[in-house]
Amino acid sequence: MTDIFEASRTYDDRLDTEADISSLQAARLLVRTLEMMREVKYLVAATFGLGAVRWFMLLFMPWIAKIVVDQVLLQKPFGTTDVRFPPFMDPVLAATSGLGPMEIMLVITSIYLGLLLLFGLRGPEEGGPPVTQGTDAASQSENAVSTEGNFRGGFLGILEMHVHIRMAQRLSNGMRQQLFARLTHLPMASLEDQRVGDSVYRVMHDTSQLPGIYSELWIIPFFALLGAFAALWMMGYSYGDVAPELIWISWAMLPIGMIITFPASRLVRRTNQAKRAAGAASTNALEETMSNIGAVQSLGGFDRERDRFESRVDESLMRERYAFLVGIAMYVLGFGSLIFASAWVTVLVTDEIIDGRMTPGDFFVLLGLYWQLAEAAIGIGTFWIKVQGHAAALRRVYFYIDYVDENEPQGTRQIDGVSEGVRFRDVSFAYPDGQRALSHVNLDLPIGELVAVVGPTGAGKTTLAYMIPGFLAPTSGRVEIDGQDVTDLDLDSLRSLVSYVFQEHFFLAESIRENLLLANRAATEEDLQRALASAGCTEFLDRLPDGLDTVLGRGGDTLSVGQQQRLSIARGLIRETPTLILDEPTAALDPRTENALVTALEGAKTDRLVVVIAHRLSTIRRADRIIFMEEGAVADVGSHEELMADPNGRYRHFVELQSA
Repeated sequence: MTDIFEASRTYDDRLDTEADISSLQAARLLVRTLEMMREVKYLVAATFGLGAVRWFMLLFMPWIAKIVVDQVLLQKPFGTTDVRFPPFMDPVLAATSGLGPMEIMLVITSIYLGLLLLFGLRGPEEGGPPVTQGTDAASQSENAVSTEGNFRGGFLGILEMHVHIRMAQRLSNGMRQQLFARLTHLPMASLEDQRVGDSVYRVMHDTSQLPGIYSELWIIPFFALLGAFAALWMMGYSYGDVAPELIWISWAMLPIGMIITFPASRLVRRTNQAKRAAGAASTNALEETMSNIGAVQSLGGFDRERDRFESRVDESLMRERYAFLVGIAMYVLGFGSLIFASAWVTVLVTDEIIDGRMTPGDFFVLLGLYWQLAEAAIGIGTFWIKVQGHAAALRRVYFYIDYVDENEPQGTRQIDGVSEGVRFRDVSFAYPDGQRALSHVNLDLPIGELVAVVGPTGAGKTTLAYMIPGFLAPTSGRVEIDGQDVTDLDLDSLRSLVSYVFQEHFFLAESIRENLLLANRAATEEDLQRALASAGCTEFLDRLPDGLDTVLGRGGDTLSVGQQQRLSIARGLIRETPTLILDEPTAALDPRTENALVTALEGAKTDRLVVVIAHRLSTIRRADRIIFMEEGAVADVGSHEELMADPNGRYRHFVELQSA
């Protein structure tokens, strides 16, 4: 039977497979998250300031209720018992001293209306009407960054809400941008193992838990403790001489919640981790099916994909229910432990009222103070439990922010240009599964040369090309640009010097113009037209009703494969980097377009290095130099004529097999 609280269940995860963390690791994670508060320190200060004002005003409410009961309804004079009003009530007592019941009620009503104007009605967590929303992580993610938080209404309440929402959005969006940047910089080997749906889930839904960490760790515990100690002080000040046992009961409530609920923190954390992993798996299933809808429709895979998606959604919903039930159980444990104390307090207070040492109004004061303590005890006792759900989400975020791949360049040195070229020095590479892709490669690729990389499938051609822009880093050896090891270079700086046109075609669902400008935002209309003409795009673009402003479908599917390939090449040319790499650029081109493209590449090599991975002999033979690869090693290097002149050459054998 599946462990319903299993945190290590990986679902679709290929890299993030060790999900379970200890309470100490969770604490370190949360402390690290709180360091981000420095970025919004003024908003944090404003939140605390407004919260302190609201908290202080709440102290008056139980004492005002006492005056209404004793002095207005029962028409008792002040000072009939030994119970003392706290000092902050002195202005209210001065305003009502010597007044009759109706006049006192008028003053109290005016005070209450003033507080209502400033703070409004009670919020959901204070007993007001709750706002209905979903309980799953996905539907609550945007609520988490746009929540009204722990606030009342009124003028100050609206201001407090505005400050909190702004702070929450800045924190969440900052973390989203940080995670997005990291995911987009992962090496190719890692990206191939990372599901798109999982990345979407982490960026959109997991990062939204950052504001919750701030509230659960700082705002709620701070004001809960402040309220608890204020209630204890008021009990001691006003009732310590009348009923001292109330004070001991009240002090005992604070540790009760923590003692009962803290041992369950690991269970809550594991449950929330499993919930989020299952939710990400549902997103993966949807994304993968829609991304491959052509295969699903052509192969009749509707039933299989429907069943797969249904099973993922059912699993996600089941995990949501488990997480909800665990949360309820923790609340019942914490709240239920206070029921006995509540009954004891009620008996003690009613006995004191019967004996005349207290008034009926004291019952409302003590009831209010007791439940203020009870809420604080529950909040303090369960705050560590509550943050476990946030910790599970943030662990998933920080996993990729901190993720280090041995195949990823880690340098920081900046490089502005390429004047000499690229050099491979005894480069070998093996993938994490042990598959060896390159073996002791030594090459010089100077600027001003058109180089063709040739070889059978699996020879290591693409792996070799991936080394230049740092998509992969050598397992051993060095790849140098102008004598500098690429692993020492800043990744963004390195990739600003290399344009890579992949064999697969990647387009955004934007206009053709926007897809081209993705490579170079500063490109002029003349630059666009020149690149499009070189790649043979002009003819089919002229037939489109909106030309360059034609909006593409998902992934560019509204264009033919050949049209997509030509646009990809044009986009690579527009970037105008000193190194241009094209992976099978002529595979889907007709002979006339291929000839025009190769001619354009011959012209483009004047001030750059052009590397072409190709199989077509018509493309290969016009290269300045051909690098023939077999089984991850360089087998032949030279021009087409030189290599064909060797009757025993591996390149010649390859060409003859293709021509046969």
